[in-house]
Amino acid sequence: MDIDTRLLRYFVAVAEEGHLTRAAQRLYVSQPALTKQIKQLEQQLGVELFVRSRTGMALTEPGRVFAEYAPGLLTGWDHMLRETKSGASRAAKVLRVGFIASAANEFTPEIVAAFGAAHSGWRIDMRQFGWTDPSAGLDDGDVDAALVRLPFPGHERYRTEELFEEPRYIAMPATHRLADREEIDFEELWGEPFVASPPENGWWRDFWIGTDARPADTAVIGAIARNTDEWLTAIGNGFGMSFTPESSTRYYPRPGVVYRPVRGIGPSRVAVAWPASADVNPMVRDFVRCCVQVCGA
Repeated sequence: MDIDTRLLRYFVAVAEEGHLTRAAQRLYVSQPALTKQIKQLEQQLGVELFVRSRTGMALTEPGRVFAEYAPGLLTGWDHMLRETKSGASRAAKVLRVGFIASAANEFTPEIVAAFGAAHSGWRIDMRQFGWTDPSAGLDDGDVDAALVRLPFPGHERYRTEELFEEPRYIAMPATHRLADREEIDFEELWGEPFVASPPENGWWRDFWIGTDARPADTAVIGAIARNTDEWLTAIGNGFGMSFTPESSTRYYPRPGVVYRPVRGIGPSRVAVAWPASADVNPMVRDFVRCCVQVCGA
C-alpha cells in the first residue's frame, strides 16, 4: 500500500494536537482541507484513526498504533530526502539559499559577496519562494538555508538566527481617506477591507492582516492575492489594504498605492533559518556567520 507522506504529516499533527483547528493552524492549511485528508487516510487504511467529538480528536486503538510509528517514518524520510538533495549541491559546490521576497533584499548582495570571498570556487544559488511557502524551501528540503520572516508555520522545527526587525507598514489606495496621514493608529483600520493571501495560508495570512493585534471580528477581507503583483493591483484598484514590511516602500512603488507607518502593531522579524541536520555543514555555518556579520554591521 502506498500512502502519501503528506497524509502522514496531517495525521501526526492531529494526533499531537488532539484538535483539528489547532492542527490546521500548525500545518498552514484550512480545517475543511485537513478533515478531508484525514478521512482519505482512514479510507486507504480501512480503519478509523480518531474518535471525533466537540472537545477534539481522540485516537482509537488502531490510531495509537499508527501514531507510534508514523513520526519516526517521517523523520527518516525527511532526513533521507534532505541529505540526498544537499549531497548533490555539495558535490557541485553550490549552497542553496531560499528567500521570501523582501526578506533581506538590501543585505543580500553583501552577504553573497562575503560568503564568496571566504569560499572561492563555491557559489550561492538564490531561490525565491512565494507566499504559499513561507519556509522558503526548507520544508521540502529544497534549500540548505533560508532568509525568512518570523514567525512562519513550523519555524520551531528549524534553527534560526534573528537578523533584524522591520516595522509593519500599511499599503493602501492613494485615494483612501487616511492616505494623507503621516502615521496611522491601527484601531482606525479595524473594519476596513484587507487584501489577503488565500485562506489555506492559515495564520501566516492572519499575521499580515493584523489579527495578532486586534479582535478577529474586525478583520474584513476585500480581495485575495496570491503574489505581489495581484496584491498591488488589488490595493491600487481600491479593493482593500494590507500590512507589509517597511522595505516594500522602496521595493514596490506603484502608482495609486501609498505606504504609511502604523502605531499599535508589532514588527516583522527577519532571520536566517536552517535545519538542525545542517549544523555539521561548514558552508551553512559560514553562511549564517556572514548573515549575522553583514546585517549587524
